[in-house]
Amino acid sequence: MASSSNQNAFQDALEDDSSVISTRGLEAFGRKVTTTASHLIGPLADPSSHPHYQSAMSEVQKQLRRPTLQRSMFSMARTTPTDLVRSRLSSKEIQSRALSYVPEEMLRNIPEEENAFSLFQGFQASFPDFTEDGKKHKRRASRGRKLLEETPTAPDSPHAVHKLKKEKASMMHQLEMLGIRKNLASSEIREIDNKMANLAGMRKIILERLANLEQEEALMEHDVVDVEGRLEDAQELADEAESAAMQTPTKSDDDMVSEREDSQGFMSQSIYEKLPSANSTPTKPKKPRNIRRKSMPILHEHYKPGTMIRSMRAHQDSITAMDFDAPFGMMVSAAMDDSVRVWDLNAGRCIGLLEGHTASVRTLQVEDNFLATGSMDATIKLWDLSKAHYDPQGSQFGKDDEDDGIAFENPNDQPVDPPTDSMSDCPLFTLQAHLDEITALHFRGDVLVSGSADKTLRQWDLEKGRCVQTLDVMWASAQASVLSAGDSTWRQTSRASDASADFVGALQVFDSALACGTADGMVRLWDLRSGQVHRSLVGHTGPVTCLQFDDVHLVTGSLDRSIRIWDLRTGSIYDAYAYDHPITSMMFDTRRIVCAAGEDVVKVYDKVEGRHWDCGAGIAEAEEGKTPAIVERVRIKDGYMVEGRRDGIVAAWTC
Repeated sequence: MASSSNQNAFQDALEDDSSVISTRGLEAFGRKVTTTASHLIGPLADPSSHPHYQSAMSEVQKQLRRPTLQRSMFSMARTTPTDLVRSRLSSKEIQSRALSYVPEEMLRNIPEEENAFSLFQGFQASFPDFTEDGKKHKRRASRGRKLLEETPTAPDSPHAVHKLKKEKASMMHQLEMLGIRKNLASSEIREIDNKMANLAGMRKIILERLANLEQEEALMEHDVVDVEGRLEDAQELADEAESAAMQTPTKSDDDMVSEREDSQGFMSQSIYEKLPSANSTPTKPKKPRNIRRKSMPILHEHYKPGTMIRSMRAHQDSITAMDFDAPFGMMVSAAMDDSVRVWDLNAGRCIGLLEGHTASVRTLQVEDNFLATGSMDATIKLWDLSKAHYDPQGSQFGKDDEDDGIAFENPNDQPVDPPTDSMSDCPLFTLQAHLDEITALHFRGDVLVSGSADKTLRQWDLEKGRCVQTLDVMWASAQASVLSAGDSTWRQTSRASDASADFVGALQVFDSALACGTADGMVRLWDLRSGQVHRSLVGHTGPVTCLQFDDVHLVTGSLDRSIRIWDLRTGSIYDAYAYDHPITSMMFDTRRIVCAAGEDVVKVYDKVEGRHWDCGAGIAEAEEGKTPAIVERVRIKDGYMVEGRRDGIVAAWTC
């Protein structure tokens, strides 16, 4: 019974091919072999005649003829017993691992490694064997061994020589490991440099993509403004037609019949009735539209400070005044060649020329789409730049598609005159009251204040187009001299005004507050409501040429080669710094103060970092052996700076 049960167990164990190479299958197979061997070596009769032996041998031979069992036994013969016992993988996993291989294509495309050290060497060099943290993982030496090592030995003894050799080998190993770690660090630096170069290339590509997006945005904004203008015109026409229809009386049937009879003539009376009479109300002139940009460019924010964005020859003579509305927006420049030009900073194209002044323009201001210009002919003109016939996608130079709506490029570094009628609809009105040239002006809202060489300041109402107040600077100076006798806080200067400088060098207005800098070095703060000087700031020793104020500080520049920052709350000097040449132009934004100080570079003062640095063509062209012209005018808004030089070149920079 035992042998039959063993035989049945052996058959059950062999039913499954995969169970032969398992531990359980080996145990069952071993038991069957032991049973067979016990019958073979037993003291009984001939085992071949025993029925159990015959049945067992026939069953073994039957199973050995199966191909699956033969393959399993062959695979088991090539596997060590340790792997068979410890392995817990199924037969399919073993077959998958046995058949897995590396393709020839992957072996051919193995990347070349510039590092001369292997991964094992790097791991060995990086492993903390010789550090304090690594020593705690070592096996502790016995106390007796420590005593033997600490026992003094003779220098010429073999033990001392062996100890020195061992110490030398250890130090050489450390030196080798340090060399490996040094080379690994150098390899990491080179890898980082390669990554930085790749990132710089990617940044350049994305920067070009951003520039293209901003150009498309500017074109789309131009189209939107055009559609808005046509929509307003159509709405006005529809409103006028509706109001005219409501005022027209309803005609009766008899009137309709009589009109049909009269219409058969050469010219009916109804035609005359449609003509406007002398007593009819004329149409109101359209109010200028205040166009504001719907999107602000951000391309210049991603350039490195001191990078030139664009340079163009705007005039053939020295720049006298310039201003722009926004970064990559619209710029207006004036020069001693008696011309006033409007530019598209995004494309570097001249939009048109503003004609009307009979002399050079000395000062101007651009706010949104409005422009105010003050000339040596003692007049002030207001312009609406939104009425310019300009197409940002205009034809190239020398290829005229249309006379109007064209944009001219400047390929030969020479000023090219755009069509004469491109700015014909821009003039609004002219302000005439001064007796001498206009040297300074500033407007905000409907209030404009101008300063002239006739030593007066005039306040203008832009809604009515007339002068509403005249301020005499000489009278204010005389009043201050009289009042200063009993006031010890104000000290009159004994300096006379510089005849070569503009009497009114700069001014700025905000609501009813007016700041004015004059040739006697004084900065006067006026109250336009009373027409009186509220405070006088004494400090400059030369004519004041430029000024600008915000909520807290007033910054002034003078021909005495200094920039002074005043505290408007106390009237005292907050900070001051000097340059080597007179200050001719100055402006500041939220972070920087830029000024033209008689050099070929623009002087920049970073208020956040508290440092001075130079920006302009003088730095880049000095390396090429060139000497650019002196900077005369400078403007900055949101880190976008525009400079105008004596040779008529205008350049845009990131600051």
